[in-house]
Amino acid sequence: MIRNVQTVIPGIATSDGAGVKLRRSLGGQQQVRLDPFLMLDEFSSNDPNDYVAGFPAHPHRGFETVTYMLEGHMLHEDHLGNQGHLKTGGVQWMTAGRGIIHSEMPQQVSGAMRGFQLWINLPAKEKMKAAGYQDIQVEDIPKLSLANGGSVKVIAGSYESKGEIIQGPIQGITTAPLFLDVHLPPGEEFEHVVPEAHNAFLYVYEGELEVGEPLKSVPKQAAIVLGKGDQLKVKAGATGAQLIVLAALPLHEPIVQHGPFVMNTRAEIEQAIHDYQNNRFVVS
Repeated sequence: MIRNVQTVIPGIATSDGAGVKLRRSLGGQQQVRLDPFLMLDEFSSNDPNDYVAGFPAHPHRGFETVTYMLEGHMLHEDHLGNQGHLKTGGVQWMTAGRGIIHSEMPQQVSGAMRGFQLWINLPAKEKMKAAGYQDIQVEDIPKLSLANGGSVKVIAGSYESKGEIIQGPIQGITTAPLFLDVHLPPGEEFEHVVPEAHNAFLYVYEGELEVGEPLKSVPKQAAIVLGKGDQLKVKAGATGAQLIVLAALPLHEPIVQHGPFVMNTRAEIEQAIHDYQNNRFVVS
């Protein structure tokens, strides 16, 4: 069954970090989420004043952060000693777990800085596991050419091409996320199996797109939440389309969020604040 559009969550202009301008769709309000996805930000600017201050050191606990850089260069550093250069086409996949303090700072003073940051919830049994970090370079992300002249990058999950299953570099996560970056030329269609048990949405960042059956036009720079089904069907408009496709298994667990901490109870949030204030993130 083809998945049709269920809800459209427009991106809202805001800022985060030390004043980085961005557009937030999922997570613009705490109740506007799609289990297990907590937040999606798109940052995009050619003006260094919009991004050069970056994201100085700050904590996280209880979820995963995914940064996908379409264009630009940022440096990740954290209290565990990890350091990674996030460059055009690359991905940073960080599991905050029981606690991590990290920074993401632009390594450029001019030009375009563009990409996405996604927050994915962790199940209760994994919220206090050890923090982890993966720095994935563009050459490690499979990119397949489509028969119609388009392309698809497989960041997480899998994609079937000519009878072969292509695996993205991110595997083995409880929520079994799918993360694709799809480029389509004008008027071309794209279909992909999305497991029925997954919640799914897409985000058009360039061009024009129609979704579902019958096809329905959707706006750019908005989270397009998809309804029930097991198949994604989209068609690019007259200018083509560039979009990310995201899906994952819902957790069906209570969520209590306080800024960069996402837990299951208020008591766990209070513990996270206490641990951070008393330097327990560093020694945990």
